[in-house]
Amino acid sequence: MKHKRQRRSDCPINYALETIGDPWSLLIIRDIVYFGKKTYGEFLASEERIATNILADRLALLEQKGILEKRPSDSDKRKETFILTEKGLDLIPILVEMAGWSAVHDPQTGAPAAWIALMNADKEKMIRLIRQTVQDGRAVFTGPDSLVSQFL
Repeated sequence: MKHKRQRRSDCPINYALETIGDPWSLLIIRDIVYFGKKTYGEFLASEERIATNILADRLALLEQKGILEKRPSDSDKRKETFILTEKGLDLIPILVEMAGWSAVHDPQTGAPAAWIALMNADKEKMIRLIRQTVQDGRAVFTGPDSLVSQFL
């Protein structure tokens, strides 16, 4: 997978879009942050139904761009897991803003109203908690020790 394209410009928005601007990349990052997904198979099972070749390409791209790091699985050394790097963790506020914007403008949003209200009440605190949760290997919405289980 070669991803060494020339940048179109030095515009900061262009850089962000060239790094993570396709929907699949953002959905992979979402799956890690909100749902605790870490493996190829878990990403493949997402409801958006990404094609296997596109998933493999996006994981390679995100790794090459320094957003994800690939590691051997703790439970099965034959499998690989993907975690967010510091650069990837820095994308959490963007995900939060996108989810908030969508919650306002999408009448069919799946975002829980109580969660959106909590995020709006103290966004900076919640972003810090989300980041710490992901760094600890947990998720916002899934798992017995999810972040949402502490608040809702």
